[in-house]
Amino acid sequence: MTVLVVTNDFPPRQGGIETFVRSLCDQLCDELPDVVVYTSREPGDTAYDARLPFPVVRDRTSMLLPTARVTKRAVGLMRSYGADRVLFGAAAPLGLMGPALRRAGARRIVAMTHGHETWWAGVPGPRQALRRIGDAADALTTVSGWCEEQIRPALSSTAVVRRLTPGVDSVRFHPGVGGEQIRQGLGLAGVPVVVCVSRLIRRKGQDTLIRAWPRVRQAVPEARLLLVGGGPDRGYLEELAGRYGVADAVVFTGPVPWAEIPPYVDAGDVFAMPCRTRRFGLEPEALGIVTLEASACGKPVVVGDSGGAGDTVLHGTTGYLVDPYNPAAVGARIAGLLTNAGHCAELGTAGRKWVESEWGWGRSGGTLRELLDI
Repeated sequence: MTVLVVTNDFPPRQGGIETFVRSLCDQLCDELPDVVVYTSREPGDTAYDARLPFPVVRDRTSMLLPTARVTKRAVGLMRSYGADRVLFGAAAPLGLMGPALRRAGARRIVAMTHGHETWWAGVPGPRQALRRIGDAADALTTVSGWCEEQIRPALSSTAVVRRLTPGVDSVRFHPGVGGEQIRQGLGLAGVPVVVCVSRLIRRKGQDTLIRAWPRVRQAVPEARLLLVGGGPDRGYLEELAGRYGVADAVVFTGPVPWAEIPPYVDAGDVFAMPCRTRRFGLEPEALGIVTLEASACGKPVVVGDSGGAGDTVLHGTTGYLVDPYNPAAVGARIAGLLTNAGHCAELGTAGRKWVESEWGWGRSGGTLRELLDI
């Protein structure tokens, strides 16, 4: 029994989906079946692949598309490795290969969605393609209730939709995993810190945090904002911090390798990511696993009410959902947490317990095994 994983989203490329797909491969490899990954080329892939416990076949291109050539290669891999199960790391558009792989002998096909498929569901043409993908798969998975609500109307009534969420490694992410050392290295020892770990793009809400910071400083003058990650909006954010008079209170780390992320999440007293939906609903926050990683580190979380982000916080118990379009309200919520250490501790403790009980990778792996009928 072998599972062929067909995906563009695979390390060493960094990102939440890449981590999700790789971790599911690890879950499958813990027991039977065998796994083989068919994916695109990426700088550094040869050295990365050599360390994996399963084979990875890299296409000659930097992006797999459901062309006749790629489909033929996938069929050939099924036959050469004896694969009878297929997992599409992202349903759209690779799931369009489903019928051909079924004819080649795939007994079960599972296609994962991550959020970008929500706009496919609302646009003529892509909507019909998504319907075909759902019809060709034994199950289409979604990462949040909101994503399912958006995608379901585009599918046939017979399509099977199941929730398959990323997990959190609560061994890697735990209270005291190294945040103090990060704070000392960045000159933040002894001051209140709010951390946001994400790509620097408008949808993630770092600009909202900067706009909120004058309000935060009114209550907590020494508070610092730590923005962890790289991205195209860094220059804009630096300019914005200067315009709002808080440049001295905002620290940019630049890109941080995925393996080194836990202590940066642990470096904050509060985790905040007031993500928002952009481009007329085409760019939502599908889930936001980093929020759960912050909870695993025992941090209270402040999250924007966008898309499926609400699934990552128990409002009033592990943190708070906020209006991402209201910097004043975001600032007031953060200031309230920074001035109430006891409440922060209660939220963080509850968040850690919730992640340990409900968001483990074992649960995600078990769901995938069920869907693949393993």
